[in-house]
Amino acid sequence: MPQHVPTDARVCPSCDGFSTAAITTGTRHQDGSRVLVPVTCRSCHGAGYAPAWLAAPSPIHAGR
Repeated sequence: MPQHVPTDARVCPSCDGFSTAAITTGTRHQDGSRVLVPVTCRSCHGAGYAPAWLAAPSPIHAGR
């Protein structure tokens, strides 16, 4: 079922709302499962949303 996001939600621009990811290290546990390391977004600290100053589009564009 789709999840609706309110229009005033401040989604983090760095992680696009996916604040935590599991990254494999390439090694395995004794039972054969992979070793995973959870990593959180540095901008929103794992919250998925950002403060208004971070989520607001910048008025300055590169190259202009």
